[in-house]
Formats: sequence, C-alpha cells, structure tokens
Amino acid sequence: MAKRKVVKKKLSTAKSTKKALKQKFIFVTGGVVSSIGKGLTAASLGALLEARGHRVTIMKFDPYLNVDPGTMSPFQHGEVYVTEDGAETDLDLGHYERFTSALMNRSNSVSTGQIYDTVIARERRGDYLGGTVQVIPHITEEIKARIYEAGQGSEIVLVEIGGTVGDIESQPFLEAIRQMRLDVGQENSVLLHVTYVPYIAAAGELKSKPTQHSVKELREIGLQPDYLVCRSEKYIDDNLKAKIGLFCSVKAENVIAAQDSRFIYEVPLALHKEKLDELMVQRLGLTPGKPNLKGWQNLVKVLENPTHTVKIALVGKYVELKEAYKSVHESLVHGGVANHARVEISYVDSEKITDKTVSSLLGKVDGILVPGGFGTRGVEGKITAIKFAREKRIPFFGICFGMQLAAIEFARNVCGIKDATSREFSGEAKRNGNFVIDSMIEQRGIVNKGGTMRLGAYPCNLVSGSRAEQVYKASAITERHRHRFEYNNKYKALFEKNGMIASGICKERDLVEIVELPDHPWFVGVQFHPEFKSKPLAPHPLFVHFVKASIAGSHSGSRRSKT
Repeated sequence: MAKRKVVKKKLSTAKSTKKALKQKFIFVTGGVVSSIGKGLTAASLGALLEARGHRVTIMKFDPYLNVDPGTMSPFQHGEVYVTEDGAETDLDLGHYERFTSALMNRSNSVSTGQIYDTVIARERRGDYLGGTVQVIPHITEEIKARIYEAGQGSEIVLVEIGGTVGDIESQPFLEAIRQMRLDVGQENSVLLHVTYVPYIAAAGELKSKPTQHSVKELREIGLQPDYLVCRSEKYIDDNLKAKIGLFCSVKAENVIAAQDSRFIYEVPLALHKEKLDELMVQRLGLTPGKPNLKGWQNLVKVLENPTHTVKIALVGKYVELKEAYKSVHESLVHGGVANHARVEISYVDSEKITDKTVSSLLGKVDGILVPGGFGTRGVEGKITAIKFAREKRIPFFGICFGMQLAAIEFARNVCGIKDATSREFSGEAKRNGNFVIDSMIEQRGIVNKGGTMRLGAYPCNLVSGSRAEQVYKASAITERHRHRFEYNNKYKALFEKNGMIASGICKERDLVEIVELPDHPWFVGVQFHPEFKSKPLAPHPLFVHFVKASIAGSHSGSRRSKT
C-alpha cells in the first residue's frame, strides 16, 4: 500500500513537470554582496519581456525562517508589501508590480519558514508514512512545487533567490533550481547571476575577482550561469567583459554591464541597451519582436527635465531607513511625473516635531504626508504636523495610521474632545475612553500577530460630489489594507458637523475608509494603502492630485495666510 502511494506521488510530480515544459523559467541569483539589485533586475527584465508582448510573473524566495515579513522590524526588513489577496510580502514584490502588469499574490512570495512549516505539518499528519523527512527530496520538492504553482497562467516565470550565493540559508533553493533545470530542460530555463564589480579608486580599476569567486561558488553546487549582470559604479568595457566571461565560462556578449543609474526607472532602458531582453528571447526560443518602450522613455524624459519642483515632507519614525517607506516614496515620484514635476522628498523625524519646532521643520514644504505605522513612538509629533498642515492650509495626505491620527487631531483641536485617542495607545484593558480610533470586534483578544490584521483588497463606495469621487472619477473602488484599528462611527456625526466628512465607506462592514476637509486646499486621509497600487506608467490618482495640489500652492504663499 505504501509503495503504491509513493509511486502515485512520483507520477504526480512528473505530470506537473510535463505541464511546466510549456513555460520558460528565468532564475535570478546574486553574489558578492547583498542588496545588489536582484529584485530591480528581475522587475526590469520582466518589463522588457512584457514590452515584447510576453506574459510574465515574478516570484521571490527569501531564505529567512520567518513565515513572512509581517512581524519583522522595518529596521531589518524595510517595508512590508501587501498583495491583493492579503499576503504580507517582501518589498521586492512592489518592484515586480510597479514594473510589470503582473498581479502578485501570496504564491509569489515564499520564505524558508513557509517551506519548512508546510513540510513539518505534513510530517505531523503522517503524510510521509513514517519515512525520514530530509532537505532532499522533501524540502526541494516543495520549493519546486511552489514555483510551478506561482507560474500557472504565465508564459515566463522569473524566480529571484534572496540572499547571496554562499549563504547556508539559500542552499536548498539553489539545489531546487539545479533539479528544475534538469526537469524542464536547459532550453526552457536560464540562470542569470547578478554580481558586483567594485571600483578601487586607489588603483583606478574595476576588479572582476569578486565576480569570479561568486560564480565559482555557484559552479561548486552544480550551477553554471548563462548570463552575468555586473553592477558597478563605472562603465564596464568590452575588454573587462571578455575577461569576466573567460574566467566564468560565460560568453562575452552574455556579460551585461549594469552601471549605476540616476533613476531606477532608467534600468529597463539600460538593460535593453545592453540587449539583455534580445538575448533572452533568442536563448529561450521566444517569439521575437521589437519592444514598445515609449512609456519608459517618456518617463525618463520627465525625470530628467521636469517643469516644476515641489517639496513634500514625509513625517515618520523610520526616516533614517527610507526602505521602510519604499512604496510611498515611489508613488510620490509617480505623482510628480504625472504633473511633469520633480518631487523632493524631505524625511522628517516625527519625534523631533513639537509646537516649538514644527514651523522650522515644516514651514517651507509644499505638502505634508503622514504614512502608515504602528505604536506610540513619535505619535504626538505626527499629530502636531497634521495640525500644522490643517491650520496653515498646506496640502495634507494621511495614509492608514496617518488617517487615524488626522481623526484624533481633529477630535482634539476642532471638536473639543481633548482626550481623544486610539485604543492602540491605551490597550484593550481600558474599556472606557474617547477612542476615536477603535479596534474591530474580531481583532480583540488576538494573541498571534502574524497575518491577523485586516489585510488585502476591500471595496469602498465614494460619496457623490466628494473630493475622493472627483479624484477617482468613480463611485466604487477597491484598495489594499493592513491595519487592526478603525475609525469609530460613534464620532462620525460630530466630525461631519464640524467639517470633516467621511467620503469613502466600506458598505459591507460600515467602515469609514476616507475622510476629507472640503474647505481645505487638500486634506485627505485614507484607511487603506494606495501606494501599493501605484505604477510609474499608471500613477495612483490620489498621489497625482496630492502632488498637483502641492504644486498649486508652492509659490503663491496665499494658503498660509489663513489659519
């Protein structure tokens, strides 16, 4: 009986492999140093292949044992990106969605923790019939199954392996790739290795030795890269390409120079200039065709020669780590491009903002944005910044936590509720209080923090005639969420009486999603995260209009004359 089940499992695997033969796989690894730009390279290549008419998806394997980044510190991991289906993922998925039309979901983001959690759960259920559970084949088979699952419906699957070649954590993923390349055939797969070629100023030379050692690490585990994308500060000439290719057993024309770009949205054009997409099409036997890159070319032109410059303050508590606000930063850039403007983003530490310092820190900016966040650190500084924006009539945009704090500020300083607060700051133990922001009933008593918030896309109906409706040019929208606390409807009538209207409602749960001040040049707070849906070639309308409002008042000074 046991043998029949094992054979059935093998047949199932063979069947999935046969199905996968219709697809092409591009595996992206990195060497020499971390944060080398593998995600941006994968996203840019995906954009180029889409521009040639091919359907792509991209997935990320992270070697850490956490199940997902949802409970990880921004100091260690940067932003947590949220997909439509509510997965908390690595920020590289933001690059994937911004650069391509592919819609990411939880199958596109996989960690070692997820893999081991699944395999151990099966072992506990007895699925392996008492057999010894090992990295090979059980862990590697699960990794391969995840790749096949994520790739369904796509012509080309790009797979980025996090970390650096040589790290002990990433070895099972690299072994799975080795196996997959045998399964699907070399003609259906490509290994693209991203490395770093450092410039030694004292010698005045670019050094290829780190790349050689990195490729040596790959070859020792049975992987030979087909292409090398060599990051560098200086241009890599043909002679150095030939040297790198010779020592790494890669054709010189397959060594791709990737000199630092001025803007990340220039990377697809830079890789196209190096013929990376053309080489991929030829290597994988894809339908050739001239790519349509007009959108990217026009985008870079605006970034190079903007008509306006506008300064926007991003008020947060992780300002020393800009990766924590990656999607917000990029969405502001998108909004600027749509207005032919360069957005200068000033990161302001909310802990340094007080009634005495707010004018000096924010008095010369054209717009103020308070992004999402958690916890009490820096809260009062953010509230002070919001009050300053409201009273000085500076365009304000509050996202998630920023919207909640805008409601608290309004309750305290306009509605006269001096002790207005959020239950997040007081804890569940305190039953009574003016909780303008309160926890949802289903959130109370939750112990496990990972994946238990209100996550993913939810519908929202917009009030007719509101600024929100004018911006979206629609009466109903969907946006992505990541939060535990909500606007308390108990205070809704009082707020509207004093001038703050609820212009977006999730009707199915009667939750306020958008608040705004109609008599302010631009004062909008949203409970969701619009930054997760903004793309450089399709900017989110909220960011477009926020930047537009900031430009409109950036030179006249008239808005600050009213208090």
